[in-house]
Amino acid sequence: MIYYRTGSERTVLSADDLRNAVSDTLDRLGPRRKVLVIPPDFTRFHSHAGEITGLVYRYYGNALKAILPALGTHTPMTPGQLVTMFPGIPASLFLVHNWRQEVVTLGRLSDSFVAEITGGSLRFDWPAQLNRTVCEGGYDLILSVGQVVPHEVAGMAGYNKNLFIGTGGAEGIHKSHYIGAVYGMERLMGKTDNPVRKLLNQASQRFLSHLPVVYLQTVVEGGRDAKTVIRGFFAGDDEEVFTLAAALSAKVNINLAENAFKKAVVYLDPMEYRSTWLGNKAIYRTRMALGDNAELIILGPGVREFGEDREIDRLIRKYGYNGRSEILRMAESNEDLKKNLGVAAHLIHGSTEGRFTVTWCPGLLSREEIEKAGYCYADPAQMMSRYDPAKLKEGYNTLAGGEEIFYISNPALGLWASTQKFQTSRVL
Repeated sequence: MIYYRTGSERTVLSADDLRNAVSDTLDRLGPRRKVLVIPPDFTRFHSHAGEITGLVYRYYGNALKAILPALGTHTPMTPGQLVTMFPGIPASLFLVHNWRQEVVTLGRLSDSFVAEITGGSLRFDWPAQLNRTVCEGGYDLILSVGQVVPHEVAGMAGYNKNLFIGTGGAEGIHKSHYIGAVYGMERLMGKTDNPVRKLLNQASQRFLSHLPVVYLQTVVEGGRDAKTVIRGFFAGDDEEVFTLAAALSAKVNINLAENAFKKAVVYLDPMEYRSTWLGNKAIYRTRMALGDNAELIILGPGVREFGEDREIDRLIRKYGYNGRSEILRMAESNEDLKKNLGVAAHLIHGSTEGRFTVTWCPGLLSREEIEKAGYCYADPAQMMSRYDPAKLKEGYNTLAGGEEIFYISNPALGLWASTQKFQTSRVL
């Protein structure tokens, strides 16, 4: 059922518009005694989910019993991030999701179903897992708040991904990511019809009907001045709410270029990006826009590690970003990687397959660490001076000396692709 829908390619929702949309939605849902909100973490700061969570808090007051940021595999939010993203909300309301523990398996989808949706490429069963408090907290309303935007694992982020991945467990996260990687990231990014979405939607139909989940979703576009505007807001409790939001996101978040980029520069805000696990979004979201032999330069002044989890960090350092075929081989022959298929998926996603080069400019990783992982390295201070984010504009820039680059200030806000590559990728 759809409770609220508004948006278009030209819509600009103001703070008042958003407040009215949320209020009208909650009015339709009626009074509640025990409410749980599941927003994204700081890596989706620009989703406006923080504002929406604040509106929910002010609407329900003491009936809002807990807020569980959908961390997935990410590091818990810091006190500073909580204050920045959720101003005015008591810290005591926030719970921390532990993806290796504190999860419940609601049921399993069969290995034959996984084989069916992957065309026979994979055959294992998949657990539908959620944080224990989501399942057993006795809430009479669970609000899943988030942004629908092109995504490297699920095709489009948002909807039930926020639950099964954001508050999911290790096995479910690892296997879902691997399904997407084996299927092919370039085949699914920006699309809703793909194996991972089929997996999540089937799990919702079979295992979520007993929970009072309602989705509050935004579609956000980044402007040329790096500011964001809300193009749409959609609230509902079934797949239609995702379909509506995804259709709008495809119009405003997929940026097609007639010609492939020869050189692209992507900046990673140090408040949001502290690892290549997150920062390689710069690769995922631009790879279909990069021409053969192109160079991607990633400015990551806050990047200090590879994985946000100690074991994931170790495995990335051990195996490196060595290409799809090599990672698939290593996942078959190495037990530690076989037990962490999400890492294998990440290594595939972050590999260039020799088609283009990636130059990482991290604030707190050394040349030796970066080159061992399979990338080129450049001094961050020098590169930040040469490609100053304060001076560059979104899109094409011609620098002193005639150097031409395409600049992106936040890769999380969209997907960039050449028209030819994106059209070719749609042929499944």
